[in-house]
Amino acid sequence: MPPSARLAAHRSAFRSALLGWYDERKRDLPWRTHPSLYKTVVSEFMLQQTQVKTALPYFDRWIRELPDFTTLAAASEDRVLKLWEGLGYYRRARNLRRLAQALVAIHPAPSTAEAWGDLPGVGPYTAAAITSIAFGAAEACVDGNVVRTLARLTADARPHRNGTSAARSLAPLARDLLDPHRPGDHNQAMMELGATVCLRHNPQCLQCPAAPWCSARASGDPERFPLLAPKAVERIEVVRAWCEHDRHLLLHRAKGESRR
Repeated sequence: MPPSARLAAHRSAFRSALLGWYDERKRDLPWRTHPSLYKTVVSEFMLQQTQVKTALPYFDRWIRELPDFTTLAAASEDRVLKLWEGLGYYRRARNLRRLAQALVAIHPAPSTAEAWGDLPGVGPYTAAAITSIAFGAAEACVDGNVVRTLARLTADARPHRNGTSAARSLAPLARDLLDPHRPGDHNQAMMELGATVCLRHNPQCLQCPAAPWCSARASGDPERFPLLAPKAVERIEVVRAWCEHDRHLLLHRAKGESRR
């Protein structure tokens, strides 16, 4: 039986172990301890391209200064960017402000991933995360942490061009494993597992609730997965030389240029 089919055959036990571990070990994060749709949205935008530990102080300040969609929608772009300063990828902040303006205009907020996908700055992953966490929608999230976890659970030997193609390939398995009764917690548990246990290097297999079903662990080489093509790096070398005399340029030539 293929590893993915074997995992699917034990999906009930896997879900139970995963959620039991999450309930006991999840990190105490401000968007979890006192959840709201607004906090979920802000945290999802901040966590794009940013680690949790980096985002935390920015999130706390943001919530103090802009506590809801209405306040954010009315804020100037300069103020929004100032609060975001240091997080980088400033398009996220602009999109978050535009999203708030759109949500205020169409109140109440939609509850389906399809509808959220039509809003500013919301892609498939973000739509799935927001609607599963805030509305209990049965939408599976597949980010880099989930890709790594699923690839190891199934010892996925397919070569993937990049993380995006890997996420696309593993999405059906993520949907099949998703707990329909607690989809938001399931998604967060999968992401938490990848972020804190199923690490890129030195995965903590002895602490993993999914260890009984992990084919990569059984192989003895979990770090081998996922199989992502190395990023292509093009090296360009430019060499220039010049001669000066009495502050006058006599000759200026780049490597490979013919002498004029």
